[in-house]
Amino acid sequence: MTNITPPTPGVQLVEVAPEYAGQRIDNFLVTFLKGVPKTLIYRILRKGEVRVNKGRIKPEYKLQAGDIIRVPPVRVPERDEPVPVAQGLLQRLEAAIVYEDKALIVLNKPAGIAVHGGSGLNFGVIEAFRQMRPDAKELELVHRLDRDTSGLLMIAKKRSMLRHLHEALRGDGVDKRYMALVRGRWDTAQKRVSAPLLKSNLRSGERMVEVNDEGKEALTIFKVLRRFGDFATMVEAKPVTGRTHQIRVHTLHAGHAIAGDTKYGDEDFSREIRDMGGKRLFLHAYMLTVPLQDGGELKLQAPVDEMWAKTVERLSAT
Repeated sequence: MTNITPPTPGVQLVEVAPEYAGQRIDNFLVTFLKGVPKTLIYRILRKGEVRVNKGRIKPEYKLQAGDIIRVPPVRVPERDEPVPVAQGLLQRLEAAIVYEDKALIVLNKPAGIAVHGGSGLNFGVIEAFRQMRPDAKELELVHRLDRDTSGLLMIAKKRSMLRHLHEALRGDGVDKRYMALVRGRWDTAQKRVSAPLLKSNLRSGERMVEVNDEGKEALTIFKVLRRFGDFATMVEAKPVTGRTHQIRVHTLHAGHAIAGDTKYGDEDFSREIRDMGGKRLFLHAYMLTVPLQDGGELKLQAPVDEMWAKTVERLSAT
């Protein structure tokens, strides 16, 4: 990035370098204005205070090399101001790392931890890792997991790796598999759920997704892993597309809601699982295969947590 002499005190004019081409403006600002709440970033975008090539843009605008971004003055914490992440959480996330090299971190994210701050949260996984790895200046989430979903989450340490993995995600290069505990007896013949998904924002700011012909195409491949009579089934889900809440809505559409899903689930089924000690969303990203930049392939698996394992034990005994 190149800073240009600003026309107004406090305003920054930034020229986009080629390696940032293709990044969304909102994600760029989250990194550029480290420590500034996402709510404030979206506010200055909405009000038109951020401009690209002197024009207003939407948060999803993708930067191009040579773009000139006008960034208004906003308060950014001093370098020595600590990000308010508790030491216990930092240690928990450090212990959750399953792979790390000079360009990539993969962790087995615990359920209940958001991947980034926002929506009333001061911090998430990415803010914690920026505190844990202060020398890694280009840390970015490669993809997202819902707050209550556990499992394999990738964080790029270098922009070249971020671009490489985003290209792989847009194609068929990344294979992500999830485990989900769902209600009822899933039919072995039910291998595909293809149903378009439409996303909407409620007044509260909460995102809801529904099967709707006006939505975006979405496909999930399913496989039965284990049955617990007619009461529940453990399935593997492979999302071919990557829509918001895709697996959760597709299992519901198939008539088999995921245990512990407070948004799209079945309350009676979830209550019975809770009574067995299963007080979480039973969706876990357990397997990941990604292409590396040198032409190799990285294959990882992540174990479920103790609560999940004990609940399955109790289900097996019933």
